[in-house]
Amino acid sequence: MTLHRRAVLAGSFACSLAAGLASGRASAQGDGLIRRPIPSTGETVPAIGIGTSRRYDVAPDSDAMAPLRETVARFVALGGTVIDTAPDYGRAEEVLGRILTDTGLREKVFLCSKVAARGREAGQAQIAQSFRRLGTDRIDLIAVHNLIDPAAQLPLLRELKERKRIRYLGATTWAEGQYGDLEALMKAETLDVIQVNYAVDARRAAERILPLARDRGVAVMVNVPFGRERLFNLVRGRDLPPFAAEFDCASWPQFFLKYVLSHEAVTCPVPGTAQVRYVEDNLGAARGRLPDAATRRKMEELIDGL
Repeated sequence: MTLHRRAVLAGSFACSLAAGLASGRASAQGDGLIRRPIPSTGETVPAIGIGTSRRYDVAPDSDAMAPLRETVARFVALGGTVIDTAPDYGRAEEVLGRILTDTGLREKVFLCSKVAARGREAGQAQIAQSFRRLGTDRIDLIAVHNLIDPAAQLPLLRELKERKRIRYLGATTWAEGQYGDLEALMKAETLDVIQVNYAVDARRAAERILPLARDRGVAVMVNVPFGRERLFNLVRGRDLPPFAAEFDCASWPQFFLKYVLSHEAVTCPVPGTAQVRYVEDNLGAARGRLPDAATRRKMEELIDGL
């Protein structure tokens, strides 16, 4: 995403900002970040997080660690807390664990990982590995990754929750082909959190999954809110539309994130973020006004027309 995002950002900051109100469902803290509740407890989290897929798969002793360490430190300094990883993101868990240990930031982070194993014993082994890699005895959220064997893994996660090794449990997917299975799981099981793909040009989750999450009291983390590089490719070289100023939007990344956040069921998008400047830009989406229903339709029409 780096080259495409740089090109997009270069033309984006001409957008003028106006004072305004955050979404009626959102609340803000002293740093101005919109916060969203996890319905099962009422705990709130800042409405933009960090995803670690691909970008944090580096050698833990390499020079590549420095910008990642700076990114996480800046994210926390600006009020961010939610960081999402997984055992099958290469070395991302180990890298993130090293960063949190080196910086002393573990207690300031809402730490999320996943289990992607078949069978109880394999799940236990993988989760134990995640605790070791992350250098912690408590993980805030572990979710069943890509709906891999939830019948075995959800009972295991409930036991961990009862023992206070984890605080929340859930399930994830990034593939529309799994929506039917995710919907069935959400109806059959009590989940705290789901993670699903949703973006201004990929809106199928809003048809059934997001309304069901709202109705079932399930928090929603959103992966690939930029459609990986897809959305940046669409808008590269284009200026923001003038109406972006109406919801305090200063860049295309904020445009995409504010669209996602303006859905009432969404708790926290977790875009992949590996540079300080992207942290600063992304968190800007969790400040100020969010688009209303009419503006969301204009955003959809704009992107659909490109």
